Amino acid sequence: MKRFARLLPLLALALPLAGCGLHPLYEGGMHGAVAEKLSGIEVGAISGQSGWLMRNALNDRLGATGHSETPRYKLVVDLSDQISGLGINQQGTVTRERRVLRARFRLVTNDAAGTTLLDASAGSDAGIDAVSSDYATVAAEQTALENLVDDVADQIVARVAVFARHNKDR
Repeated sequence: MKRFARLLPLLALALPLAGCGLHPLYEGGMHGAVAEKLSGIEVGAISGQSGWLMRNALNDRLGATGHSETPRYKLVVDLSDQISGLGINQQGTVTRERRVLRARFRLVTNDAAGTTLLDASAGSDAGIDAVSSDYATVAAEQTALENLVDDVADQIVARVAVFARHNKDR
């Protein structure tokens, strides 16, 4: 009886959560409505190294199947990748850098009209220690870019998935 008395407050708190309206985004797994819609998105070409990395990351996350059928949607992404010096030592050498990756993305219909369904942006930034070794600094900048691409790609796919969930009829 004591055990039940301890669980009673927890059950009372859990009861309102049953009707809160939360639903899993990827309900149905790979065959659910959202996953099916995401797999029907073609990612347009994005220029530069950061664009190549972003396109691959988006294709991986969207589950692009590579089938010969024409995708219903196209994701158009414009990237801005900037590195700026922050910390400067007494000799005037940069000791700290900030890399900022911003993406403006649009989800459009893949037809002659090309109707824009979603227009949004995503971004992330990272700090980089600039050391005396040029090789180490370049390697840190590259690693920062790869991590930023992953962050921004996750943001884009999450936003598109939420849009797909709320617009099932499109």
